[in-house]
Amino acid sequence: MQNQNLLQEPPPTLLPAHPEADQALADAGVGDEDTAPPGPLGRWDDLKGVAARFPSYSAAWARLGEQALAASDPVTAYAYARTGYHRGLDQLRRSGWKGHGPVPWSHVPNRGFLRCVNVLALAASAIGEADEAARCAQLLRDCDPAAADALTG
Repeated sequence: MQNQNLLQEPPPTLLPAHPEADQALADAGVGDEDTAPPGPLGRWDDLKGVAARFPSYSAAWARLGEQALAASDPVTAYAYARTGYHRGLDQLRRSGWKGHGPVPWSHVPNRGFLRCVNVLALAASAIGEADEAARCAQLLRDCDPAAADALTG
């Protein structure tokens, strides 16, 4: 029987790239900048079209949530971010993630999920869900401190 180091951190989880969805998001007027708040906000209908065309693409949901926050609509932001968060969790699990371990910000396809976690934290805080906001902020930091730094400044 081999000994396993149970304290060893699992390997980073890297989501697959979605070049067609990335291009659709860029065509909607937004890309994947490294900073938050996001650079130019996209057009609502165009962003919704990307989410409808690629419903498992967390980056579209994150951008919709970021736009809703910028429009002072935290309830809508929460709904968009929650959708993208769950779609991202599904993809992470299919990629071998067991609910913990690194999800690196440096891997661009991970950023949609990480952005959703951040928007979820911000929207939860705005609607008075302090426990949810704290859980999401901690999840973001646990996934990758660099993501938390990039998204929260």
